Amino acid sequence: MFREYGPIYLPCSISGVLLCLWTAFIAEQTFVLADRHSYSASDTLIGAGPIIGTLAVLLWLLAGQVSKAQS
Repeated sequence: MFREYGPIYLPCSISGVLLCLWTAFIAEQTFVLADRHSYSASDTLIGAGPIIGTLAVLLWLLAGQVSKAQS
């Protein structure tokens, strides 16, 4: 699903691309929801930042585990 290129992982199959797109969609919806209920840019970052960061770390960890299992 993913191939390692230094510290990042790039999707090399359709399932990897779909997983990345799904994660990006959830992150975008989280940002929109946080922005809808905030009054400033810092409110938006405080509301959406931790969730989007957690999504990114989870995707990175999953990609690392899958790429090591393939080799």
